[in-house]
Amino acid sequence: MDEVFRALADPSRRALLDALHARGGQSLRELGEGLDMTRQAVAKHLGVLEAAGLVVTSRHGREKHHHLNAAPINDVADRWIRRYDRARAEALADLKTALEETEMSDEFVYVTYIRTTPEKLWQALTDPAFITRYFDGGGPRSDWEVGSPVYWSMMGEEHHDWDQHVLEADPPRRLSYTWHNYQPEMQEMFGWSDERLAELQQEKRSKVTFDIEPVGSAVKLTVTHDDFVPDSEMLRGVSQGWPAILSNLKSVLETGEVAVSE
Repeated sequence: MDEVFRALADPSRRALLDALHARGGQSLRELGEGLDMTRQAVAKHLGVLEAAGLVVTSRHGREKHHHLNAAPINDVADRWIRRYDRARAEALADLKTALEETEMSDEFVYVTYIRTTPEKLWQALTDPAFITRYFDGGGPRSDWEVGSPVYWSMMGEEHHDWDQHVLEADPPRRLSYTWHNYQPEMQEMFGWSDERLAELQQEKRSKVTFDIEPVGSAVKLTVTHDDFVPDSEMLRGVSQGWPAILSNLKSVLETGEVAVSE
């Protein structure tokens, strides 16, 4: 946490994080133009933010895109805020987000470090009994062979065949599968009209990828959920859902207990 607080102490670095919160996936050039900073200054500050885990990058051809990583800030909240008044703080944050109408990128990237082994993390991502513990009773089911279907359950209900498939399975290093489209169950949950649901179902499908990398006595997990259309409702939903799910995954692996309860 010392590196996180040192990184956040500089107003220029906080401005960079604000810019990435407003629109993730920006290049070095875009960040410099948007904040009226030289490329050298932006690169220097981004290096500090990356070292603290607050920024992660992805390659798109010859360009490097930068993304805000919420995991370290979430760890700060876990240490102090949840203990006292987490529910109220989250409600206020949700209200602020709803009022700001920020422009979204076309992908979600989240990095966390878990005190476990790659093999145990792979088991947590693929074993039905383990998935149920941190996915609120639902989540995916599959034999995890490339091309196999992935069946999906929401909130502990029966598993549905929503035409999802395994794209990559390289245990214990990488897992990727297609995401489901908008479903009637989601329509009821969010109050969409039939016309709105039909409109949303025209969006292309996204995919989620889990990259597992050993780092000393821990494992670095990078979750990339991408291939969204800009300003996608699905992206908005998974950006709110994944941090809680991954926080629970980390907590279950490290302590055996769920971190976030509804």
